[in-house]
Amino acid sequence: MESIWSRGTELPRFPSLQGDCRTDVLVIGGGLAGLLCARRLTELGVENILVEADALCGGITKDTTAKITSQHGLIYDKLLRQFGAERAGMYLQANQAAVREYRRLCTGIDCGFEEKDAFVYSRSDRRKLEQELRALEALGVPAELKEETPLPFSTAGAVRFLGQAQFDPLRFAAAISKGLRIYEHTPVLELRPCVAATPAGKIRAEKMIVCTHFPFLNKHGSYFLKMYQRRSYVLALENAADVAGMYVDEAEDGLSLRNAGELLLLGGGGHRTGGQGGGWQELKRCAARYYPASRERARWAAQDCMTLDGVPYVGPYSARTQGLYVATGFNKWGMTSSMAAAMLLGDLVTGRENPWAPVFSPSRTILRPQLAVNAAEAVLSLLKPARPRCPHMGCALKWNPQERTWDCPCHGSRFTREGRLIDNPATGDLKGYKSESEPQ
Repeated sequence: MESIWSRGTELPRFPSLQGDCRTDVLVIGGGLAGLLCARRLTELGVENILVEADALCGGITKDTTAKITSQHGLIYDKLLRQFGAERAGMYLQANQAAVREYRRLCTGIDCGFEEKDAFVYSRSDRRKLEQELRALEALGVPAELKEETPLPFSTAGAVRFLGQAQFDPLRFAAAISKGLRIYEHTPVLELRPCVAATPAGKIRAEKMIVCTHFPFLNKHGSYFLKMYQRRSYVLALENAADVAGMYVDEAEDGLSLRNAGELLLLGGGGHRTGGQGGGWQELKRCAARYYPASRERARWAAQDCMTLDGVPYVGPYSARTQGLYVATGFNKWGMTSSMAAAMLLGDLVTGRENPWAPVFSPSRTILRPQLAVNAAEAVLSLLKPARPRCPHMGCALKWNPQERTWDCPCHGSRFTREGRLIDNPATGDLKGYKSESEPQ
């Protein structure tokens, strides 16, 4: 259960913080979003420090399928209807700028960067594809509807985005981390205005950026209401087809496909964290059906923060937290969203105007249908008389038999069978819990 990126790359190691220090901007979180923020600030001449609670890129970044694209499912028709043309255009422009910035940064970096077209397909609903195409035409995107695809099953067509890309995220991260001031194994235990407390010292900073996947401050921003998390699964197959692009189903439970060298990355089987879904078993059945001569080389799983309206939260953490910023809720599109976030936050932190800020604002309305779903899931889990319980907000954990973990259906924290923390927003292990045998 290790991604092909983790197998192939040894990231540089950095010391833990010992003693007090001072900087202009503190970046909290050493995934790709945090690294890109630190890199952007450094390019802008802003002194900064990045701290990571564990090891660099040891969380979600290592488990991505690493698609660099502005095409995030059939999102633009949805954004036009929800936000109007101006803000839908902001989202598109931010992501297209992110693709261009990756192209610039990857020049001269051996990170497997490849230009690839991106496709979102539908198994049966051509009408959705046509609506998306009309939305893209209204926004000035030269997309097209492809009638035929190289996929091993029938489709109603696919919307094609030209000039997108894919790469190896850890080789890229290793390259851009050079020259940055980074401290690993340095968790932030407490945040106060201009001060972050760590186990071995305090960091004083005028401004701070939280890039910890799921924000860890509960009393500000209401992120525990505004987001939930989803698991998704990947098989790396050898002796499978070259699909000549990056593909994703418009349906939430569909398949994702891209090639990485001689391997085909087949993704899917997803479900809400703490819920049930097909997982690797579903992907194995699909591989046997569509690529019967293939062999499994690797398997892994990813976890993504999902927002109420499909757009990340990037900007001021809340209206009451002066000098504190956040980047979260990437909705399965963390590569492009991380870059867009770094570009946006670089401007906000340095007092520059950014034309994309309104669409990503974390303070935008939360009156969306998904809010009721999130609230209902939390209430049911809080009322359930079960142990163990998540230390984040007390929800009852559910056993995940495929990955042999305890998962929180409310906000997505995950723990080993023995109670050790795997994924946030929880910040510590399960207290007073001992597992004598495998849960049923």
